[in-house]
Amino acid sequence: MQSYVTYSGYGYSKCLCEDVTTWFLNRFLPRHQIDVEILHRSLKRENVYGYCDYVDEDYRRPREFLIELQTHMDEETYIKTLLHELTHLRQWVVGSLRVRYGKMCYDKECVEDYEYWYQPHEIEAREQEETLYLEYLIEKRGVPVPKVVQYFPNRLMEAV
Repeated sequence: MQSYVTYSGYGYSKCLCEDVTTWFLNRFLPRHQIDVEILHRSLKRENVYGYCDYVDEDYRRPREFLIELQTHMDEETYIKTLLHELTHLRQWVVGSLRVRYGKMCYDKECVEDYEYWYQPHEIEAREQEETLYLEYLIEKRGVPVPKVVQYFPNRLMEAV
């Protein structure tokens, strides 16, 4: 199966957008046929970097998505934001994020009862954006992971 991705808007690198999106879809959703439109526009009034939502009429098993991204982000912020929104796309596709009884739920728990920052699907996406960013850099650019330094009360120890 093959996914179909379109890119539009201004103030972004089409090559970078295509590279990150292709890497993510091939790695995490290779057997799904998904249609994704990635629209780059000014989101400054909304005070956000990005959105991901399904545009499919079948909200139970959506396969058509719109990702909107802020224009003119630095490269690191852009990649992390795109990976964050692609994580939401994956949540919709695998069914951990869904609409139940007219409310958005994550693993059967209504997320509308939480403030945005504490919604479980957002917590997962924030965690994943950092991990995926490093994995992307290593795999695509050969950038080594910096040594992790662990703090102990009496000394600092470098991870081996």
